[in-house]
Amino acid sequence: MSKIHSYKGVDYSPKNVDGKLIELTDAECEVLLQQTTAWNNESANRKLTEIRKIRNQKLQETDYLGVSDNSMSSDWIAKRKSWRDIPQDYTTETKYDELLARDSDGKLTHTIWEKP
Repeated sequence: MSKIHSYKGVDYSPKNVDGKLIELTDAECEVLLQQTTAWNNESANRKLTEIRKIRNQKLQETDYLGVSDNSMSSDWIAKRKSWRDIPQDYTTETKYDELLARDSDGKLTHTIWEKP
């Protein structure tokens, strides 16, 4: 049985080739390390994409409030503006985590998502 391969301080499990466990080479570990690093570096962008998706859905769900035969309250105008301003007002991954936080029922918990 092959052992765990340590490369640049990271332990890599052996790969399975035709039912046999084979230790990874340094080159294979380097590729995995680069892929993992790239994935981790894109974390904030993935979160912001999810936030924009939620925001756009909330805006779409409330578009009817602004049609010509309906007048939108100042509270709704302010809420919709706060949703549109999310990308410029929340700019760190920590803030993204706060916006994406959910309770045990899966509901978003940040106050920005609440209806006025």
